Formats: sequence, structure tokens, C-alpha cells
Amino acid sequence: MSSSDEPRRVHFQSPEYLVDRLDAIADLFDKDRTDLLVEAIREYIEETADSDTFQELVATKYYDDQLEFETVKQLVGAETAQRLRLLKADLDDEPLDLAAPEDVDIYGGDAVTVDTTADER
Repeated sequence: MSSSDEPRRVHFQSPEYLVDRLDAIADLFDKDRTDLLVEAIREYIEETADSDTFQELVATKYYDDQLEFETVKQLVGAETAQRLRLLKADLDDEPLDLAAPEDVDIYGGDAVTVDTTADER
């Protein structure tokens, strides 16, 4: 279990009728109230994170420098966060810092040198 998976105590207030319903459901399924709450929170987070509206909000706030990359990673996952990072770099006209392939001749031997100093416009 990683440190992020360690249980963390949280305290919050809820309307009494919700707690009563939660306890009744827990009894019905022979489960603990905490297990049901954790399951409900997990499902809500997964459903929210998968929504287009949420993803667009995260992207907009990241592009506007209102969210740090690490936060974006927590919200939408590493793969999507990396894609947003690359798009943001492109939008900001920052070089992507990608090395050219060394084992492939991308010009196929047909490279032509152009003299731009002799441009007579």
C-alpha cells in the first residue's frame, strides 16, 4: 500500500437523514458505513473525471496557469495530463524539446539546401 493509499481520517457534517439512510443501506449489505462512503466517493470522482465538462474545465484552468501540472495529473490522470502539457507548450510556442531520431533519415536522402541569403524580393 503506497502512502497515498493510507487511510486518512476525515470529519464532516451531513444531514441526519442521509446518515440514517446510509446506515440502513450498510446494514442491508452487511457493510461498514465508511466502506460505503469510500465507494461512493470513488465512483463520484471517477464519473466526474471522465466527463467532458470536467476535462475541459481542468484544461482551461491549466492553460490559464490556474492549476499546476501535478494537480492536473491527480485530476485527470498521467496520460491526459501529459497530453495537456504538450498542447500547452505548443500554445505557448515553447519548443517540445524532442530529440531528432538518430536511426532514421527523415529526408530519405533527398534533402535540398536552399540559399535564403539570395532572396531578391
